[in-house]
Amino acid sequence: MSTNLQPAAAPPPAPSLPRPRHRRISRHSVYGIDVTTKPTIRRLARRGGVKRMKGLVYEETRGCLFPYLQGLLRDTILHTTHDYRTTISAKDVVHALRRSGRNLYGFEA
Repeated sequence: MSTNLQPAAAPPPAPSLPRPRHRRISRHSVYGIDVTTKPTIRRLARRGGVKRMKGLVYEETRGCLFPYLQGLLRDTILHTTHDYRTTISAKDVVHALRRSGRNLYGFEA
């Protein structure tokens, strides 16, 4: 009686999930939104009609834009959480702008 005892074949390995990528968070980000990179500032300036900029303009713009956006986003999040919502809508931004004295027309609020 010959018994051919061979070890059982190991099951195939389960497909591994890809590792999540780590995003580099800029120290200039406001609530995780990186709006103060050089190309972003350049796009904002182009929209305002600027053709050329010196290199020091970017740092000066960051210095002005960062506190303004922090306050605006803080008020926007305040309006959103007051309505027991987790998604920011356009009306939250309009209300936050109105609170800071800047009316924005054309958006439903």
